[in-house]
Amino acid sequence: MAAPRPLSLLLCFALVTLCQGGCVEVDSETEAEAGNHFKIRCISCKKRSETEAEAFTEWFFREEGTEEFVKILRYDAYEKLNVMDPRFEDRVVWNGTKKIADLQDVSIFITNVTYEHKGDYICSVNRTLHFANEFYHNIMVNKSIHLDVVAKANRDMASIVSEIMMYVLIVVLTIWLVAEMIYCYKKIAAATEAAAQENASEYLAITSESKENCTGVQVAE
Repeated sequence: MAAPRPLSLLLCFALVTLCQGGCVEVDSETEAEAGNHFKIRCISCKKRSETEAEAFTEWFFREEGTEEFVKILRYDAYEKLNVMDPRFEDRVVWNGTKKIADLQDVSIFITNVTYEHKGDYICSVNRTLHFANEFYHNIMVNKSIHLDVVAKANRDMASIVSEIMMYVLIVVLTIWLVAEMIYCYKKIAAATEAAAQENASEYLAITSESKENCTGVQVAE
């Protein structure tokens, strides 16, 4: 059996890493285009994945030019989304963790963004950890996000570079896949040809032996 090729091993390790990857806290984008949808990302990872927990989130908003934060929504796995501010009524869509009580991604979508959505947001995650012997520990994490609303959004350099790298990776993986297919085809073709030659040699040897035996019998007669 042939030894695994280094490139194949590297790809396998990369896939395993992706499959086993846990929660990653990524900052939200901060510039929305008026009239379009916009995702405000908020992720609060649990430090120990093996610990059972449940969480709910509350979002607060301070419109630009005002001084006080007001609660705009609450979400938990049981009562789902509850919007409390008319500026966000029928405009907020839940885009975070679903179907489990331990919320780690508590991101939201704002549909049809307007200039009154410009300002500061606080994403508050209240998590209760469940330990043995009915011991509970509560943790609260607050994350601040400033949102600008513009007539036309400008793509930042990071997103452009990420998109370019994604396409480059797709091209590289495609070339690698084609090369692997060609390599496997050549190996199979070579093995098939070798087997055919071996079978032909065996057939010729058997035929020659049969002829010699027939000749011997005729001489003896």
